[in-house]
Amino acid sequence: MQEILSSNNDNIINLRKISTLDMIICEIESSLNILSGKVQSYRENPSIKICDEYLLSDEENLFVSRLMRINHVGEICAQALYRGQAFACNDKNIKNLFINASLEEIDHLVWCAHRIKELKGRTSVLIPFWYTGSFLLGLIVSFYGSSINLGFMSETEKQVEAHLEEHLKLIPYIDSKSRSILLQMQKDEMHHREVADIAGADNLSYLSKMAMKIMSKFMTKLTYWL
Repeated sequence: MQEILSSNNDNIINLRKISTLDMIICEIESSLNILSGKVQSYRENPSIKICDEYLLSDEENLFVSRLMRINHVGEICAQALYRGQAFACNDKNIKNLFINASLEEIDHLVWCAHRIKELKGRTSVLIPFWYTGSFLLGLIVSFYGSSINLGFMSETEKQVEAHLEEHLKLIPYIDSKSRSILLQMQKDEMHHREVADIAGADNLSYLSKMAMKIMSKFMTKLTYWL
Protein backbone atom coordinates (compact mmCIF):
# COMPACT_ATOMS: atom_id res chain seq x y z
CA MET A 1 0.00 0.00 0.00
CA GLN A 2 2.81 2.37 0.93
CA GLU A 3 4.54 1.61 -2.38
CA ILE A 4 1.32 2.46 -4.27
CA LEU A 5 0.96 5.77 -2.41
CA SER A 6 4.60 6.56 -3.06
CA SER A 7 4.13 5.78 -6.74
CA ASN A 8 1.03 7.99 -6.92
CA ASN A 9 2.87 10.85 -5.24
CA ASP A 10 5.70 10.53 -7.76
CA ASN A 11 3.18 10.65 -10.60
CA ILE A 12 1.55 13.78 -9.16
CA ILE A 13 4.94 15.47 -8.86
CA ASN A 14 5.79 14.46 -12.43
CA LEU A 15 2.46 15.82 -13.68
CA ARG A 16 3.15 19.10 -11.94
CA LYS A 17 6.59 19.27 -13.48
CA ILE A 18 5.19 18.48 -16.93
CA SER A 19 2.53 21.15 -16.46
CA THR A 20 5.14 23.79 -15.63
CA LEU A 21 7.33 22.59 -18.48
CA ASP A 22 4.38 22.84 -20.86
CA MET A 23 3.83 26.43 -19.76
CA ILE A 24 7.46 27.29 -20.38
CA ILE A 25 7.41 25.65 -23.83
CA CYS A 26 4.21 27.52 -24.64
CA GLU A 27 5.80 30.83 -23.67
CA ILE A 28 8.92 30.11 -25.73
CA GLU A 29 6.77 29.25 -28.75
CA SER A 30 4.66 32.37 -28.25
CA SER A 31 7.71 34.62 -27.93
CA LEU A 32 9.29 33.17 -31.08
CA ASN A 33 6.09 33.78 -33.04
CA ILE A 34 5.88 37.36 -31.79
CA LEU A 35 9.55 38.13 -32.39
CA SER A 36 9.44 36.65 -35.88
CA GLY A 37 6.26 38.55 -36.77
CA LYS A 38 4.25 35.39 -37.44
CA VAL A 39 1.29 36.39 -35.27
CA GLN A 40 -2.03 37.39 -36.85
CA SER A 41 -4.59 39.89 -35.62
CA TYR A 42 -7.95 38.73 -34.29
CA ARG A 43 -9.76 41.87 -35.44
CA GLU A 44 -9.76 43.77 -38.69
CA ASN A 45 -7.19 46.51 -39.06
CA PRO A 46 -9.11 49.82 -38.63
CA SER A 47 -7.00 51.43 -41.37
CA ILE A 48 -7.48 48.72 -43.97
CA LYS A 49 -10.48 50.35 -45.67
CA ILE A 50 -9.14 53.90 -45.48
CA CYS A 51 -7.71 55.46 -48.63
CA ASP A 52 -5.33 58.33 -48.00
CA GLU A 53 -6.45 61.25 -50.13
CA TYR A 54 -3.18 63.08 -49.56
CA LEU A 55 0.33 61.69 -49.89
CA LEU A 56 2.77 62.36 -47.09
CA SER A 57 6.07 64.00 -47.94
CA ASP A 58 9.26 61.95 -47.58
CA GLU A 59 10.06 63.73 -44.32
CA GLU A 60 6.56 63.09 -42.95
CA ASN A 61 6.78 59.45 -44.04
CA LEU A 62 10.03 58.98 -42.14
CA PHE A 63 8.75 60.81 -39.06
CA VAL A 64 5.47 58.88 -38.86
CA SER A 65 7.18 55.53 -39.49
CA ARG A 66 9.45 56.22 -36.52
CA LEU A 67 6.49 57.12 -34.32
CA MET A 68 4.72 53.92 -35.38
CA ARG A 69 7.92 52.00 -34.64
CA ILE A 70 7.75 53.35 -31.09
CA ASN A 71 4.13 52.21 -30.84
CA HIS A 72 5.07 48.81 -32.25
CA VAL A 73 7.73 48.37 -29.57
CA GLY A 74 5.22 49.55 -26.98
CA GLU A 75 2.95 46.70 -28.01
CA ILE A 76 5.86 44.26 -27.91
CA CYS A 77 6.50 45.38 -24.33
CA ALA A 78 2.81 45.20 -23.38
CA GLN A 79 2.51 41.72 -24.88
CA ALA A 80 5.54 40.46 -22.96
CA LEU A 81 4.57 42.28 -19.76
CA TYR A 82 1.08 40.76 -19.59
CA ARG A 83 2.31 37.30 -20.49
CA GLY A 84 4.91 37.58 -17.73
CA GLN A 85 2.27 38.71 -15.24
CA ALA A 86 -0.09 35.90 -16.27
CA PHE A 87 2.63 33.25 -16.14
CA ALA A 88 3.13 33.42 -12.36
CA CYS A 89 -0.40 34.52 -11.41
CA ASN A 90 -2.26 32.00 -9.21
CA ASP A 91 -5.70 33.63 -9.50
CA LYS A 92 -7.40 32.11 -12.56
CA ASN A 93 -9.72 35.08 -13.14
CA ILE A 94 -6.90 37.62 -13.03
CA LYS A 95 -4.71 35.32 -15.11
CA ASN A 96 -7.41 35.25 -17.80
CA LEU A 97 -7.67 39.04 -17.58
CA PHE A 98 -3.99 39.38 -18.48
CA ILE A 99 -4.25 36.78 -21.24
CA ASN A 100 -7.26 38.53 -22.82
CA ALA A 101 -5.45 41.86 -22.69
CA SER A 102 -2.39 40.30 -24.33
CA LEU A 103 -4.56 39.01 -27.20
CA GLU A 104 -5.79 42.54 -27.94
CA GLU A 105 -2.20 43.76 -27.80
CA ILE A 106 -1.43 41.28 -30.60
CA ASP A 107 -3.95 43.14 -32.76
CA HIS A 108 -2.16 46.42 -32.03
CA LEU A 109 1.18 44.80 -32.77
CA VAL A 110 0.08 43.55 -36.19
CA TRP A 111 -1.63 46.82 -37.10
CA CYS A 112 1.46 48.89 -36.26
CA ALA A 113 3.75 46.52 -38.18
CA HIS A 114 1.48 46.73 -41.22
CA ARG A 115 1.44 50.53 -41.13
CA ILE A 116 5.23 50.69 -40.75
CA LYS A 117 5.56 48.53 -43.86
CA GLU A 118 3.17 50.80 -45.78
CA LEU A 119 5.31 53.79 -44.79
CA LYS A 120 8.42 51.89 -45.98
CA GLY A 121 9.88 52.02 -42.49
CA ARG A 122 11.33 49.26 -40.33
CA THR A 123 10.68 47.79 -36.91
CA SER A 124 13.17 48.15 -34.05
CA VAL A 125 16.37 46.10 -34.09
CA LEU A 126 16.11 45.81 -30.30
CA ILE A 127 12.81 43.90 -30.19
CA PRO A 128 14.30 40.78 -28.48
CA PHE A 129 15.77 43.02 -25.76
CA TRP A 130 12.46 44.83 -25.16
CA TYR A 131 10.46 41.60 -25.09
CA THR A 132 12.78 39.80 -22.67
CA GLY A 133 13.03 42.76 -20.31
CA SER A 134 9.27 43.31 -20.24
CA PHE A 135 8.49 39.63 -19.66
CA LEU A 136 10.90 39.50 -16.71
CA LEU A 137 9.42 42.71 -15.31
CA GLY A 138 5.91 41.25 -15.52
CA LEU A 139 7.12 38.06 -13.86
CA ILE A 140 8.66 40.01 -10.97
CA VAL A 141 5.59 42.22 -10.48
CA SER A 142 3.30 39.19 -10.31
CA PHE A 143 4.97 38.03 -7.08
CA TYR A 144 3.77 41.17 -5.25
CA GLY A 145 0.16 39.98 -5.21
CA SER A 146 -2.97 40.47 -7.29
CA SER A 147 -3.75 44.08 -6.31
CA ILE A 148 -0.24 45.31 -7.18
CA ASN A 149 -0.25 43.16 -10.30
CA LEU A 150 -3.48 44.82 -11.44
CA GLY A 151 -2.26 48.22 -10.29
CA PHE A 152 0.77 47.88 -12.54
CA MET A 153 -1.49 47.06 -15.47
CA SER A 154 -3.76 50.02 -14.72
CA GLU A 155 -0.87 52.48 -14.47
CA THR A 156 0.76 51.05 -17.61
CA GLU A 157 -2.42 51.58 -19.61
CA LYS A 158 -2.88 55.07 -18.17
CA GLN A 159 0.59 56.07 -19.32
CA VAL A 160 0.07 54.45 -22.73
CA GLU A 161 -3.16 56.42 -23.19
CA ALA A 162 -1.26 59.66 -22.56
CA HIS A 163 1.52 58.55 -24.90
CA LEU A 164 -0.94 57.79 -27.71
CA GLU A 165 -2.63 61.15 -27.21
CA GLU A 166 0.75 62.82 -27.66
CA HIS A 167 1.40 60.90 -30.88
CA LEU A 168 -2.04 61.78 -32.23
CA LYS A 169 -1.05 65.43 -31.90
CA LEU A 170 2.27 64.83 -33.67
CA ILE A 171 1.04 62.75 -36.61
CA PRO A 172 -0.12 64.87 -39.59
CA TYR A 173 -3.89 65.25 -39.63
CA ILE A 174 -4.02 64.03 -43.24
CA ASP A 175 -2.57 60.65 -42.19
CA SER A 176 -5.94 59.01 -41.59
CA LYS A 177 -4.54 55.48 -41.60
CA SER A 178 -2.08 55.95 -38.73
CA ARG A 179 -4.58 58.01 -36.76
CA SER A 180 -7.32 55.37 -37.06
CA ILE A 181 -4.96 52.73 -35.66
CA LEU A 182 -3.86 54.87 -32.72
CA LEU A 183 -7.44 55.89 -31.90
CA GLN A 184 -8.56 52.25 -31.70
CA MET A 185 -5.49 51.37 -29.65
CA GLN A 186 -6.25 54.22 -27.25
CA LYS A 187 -9.83 52.98 -26.88
CA ASP A 188 -8.62 49.44 -26.12
CA GLU A 189 -6.02 50.62 -23.60
CA MET A 190 -8.68 52.63 -21.78
CA HIS A 191 -10.81 49.49 -21.58
CA HIS A 192 -7.88 47.46 -20.18
CA ARG A 193 -7.31 50.09 -17.50
CA GLU A 194 -10.98 50.12 -16.52
CA VAL A 195 -11.07 46.32 -16.31
CA ALA A 196 -7.98 46.30 -14.08
CA ASP A 197 -9.46 48.98 -11.80
CA ILE A 198 -12.75 47.10 -11.45
CA ALA A 199 -10.87 43.87 -10.69
CA GLY A 200 -9.19 45.52 -7.68
CA ALA A 201 -6.12 47.39 -8.90
CA ASP A 202 -4.09 49.05 -6.17
CA ASN A 203 -2.80 52.59 -6.63
CA LEU A 204 0.97 52.41 -7.10
CA SER A 205 3.36 54.61 -5.18
CA TYR A 206 4.65 57.87 -6.65
CA LEU A 207 8.16 56.41 -6.99
CA SER A 208 6.83 53.38 -8.89
CA LYS A 209 4.93 55.60 -11.31
CA MET A 210 7.96 57.81 -11.87
CA ALA A 211 10.19 54.77 -12.48
CA MET A 212 7.72 53.53 -15.09
CA LYS A 213 7.72 56.93 -16.82
CA ILE A 214 11.51 57.04 -16.89
CA MET A 215 11.69 53.54 -18.42
CA SER A 216 9.07 54.55 -20.98
CA LYS A 217 11.01 57.69 -21.94
CA PHE A 218 14.18 55.63 -22.34
CA MET A 219 12.37 53.19 -24.61
CA THR A 220 10.77 55.86 -26.80
CA LYS A 221 13.97 57.86 -27.26
CA LEU A 222 16.04 54.80 -28.17
CA THR A 223 13.39 53.24 -30.41
CA TYR A 224 12.93 56.43 -32.42
CA TRP A 225 16.42 55.85 -33.83
CA LEU A 226 16.86 52.09 -33.43
